[in-house]
Amino acid sequence: MTDDVFFMNMALELAKEAAAAGEIPVGAVLAKDGEVVGRGRNRRATDGSPFAHAEMAAMEEASKRLGSWRFDGCTLYVTLEPCVMCAGAAVQCRVKRLVYGASDPKAGAAGSLYDIPNDPRMYHRCEVARGVLKNECGKLLGDFFRAKR
Repeated sequence: MTDDVFFMNMALELAKEAAAAGEIPVGAVLAKDGEVVGRGRNRRATDGSPFAHAEMAAMEEASKRLGSWRFDGCTLYVTLEPCVMCAGAAVQCRVKRLVYGASDPKAGAAGSLYDIPNDPRMYHRCEVARGVLKNECGKLLGDFFRAKR
């Protein structure tokens, strides 16, 4: 749990960077053997891309660093429960563990609306840990959306 809190705090810092840039505050870190191999923050508005989610950026950076699309033994930390696209990507890349902070009852695909990482029809499953620093992650998102209204 100590590592989970450590890496989730890193993801939270990335989420704060996203908020400062006017993006929905979501941050992600991919770690392997206690070392960060990829990091990302939401950049959809900045990049004008529907694929510029924090998780996708972290996995893209990790693939370049590791020289592989396979993330065996890696843990993906994200401040908000992944959507269908990102949860699917984590499964496709064989992420071992997925750890997230705030649940997303409107679009979450790792236990809320769907449970892609644990769907028995998939050829790979990710261990999922929910609610790590959920209050901090949720507050950051709530504050961001309140300020937008």
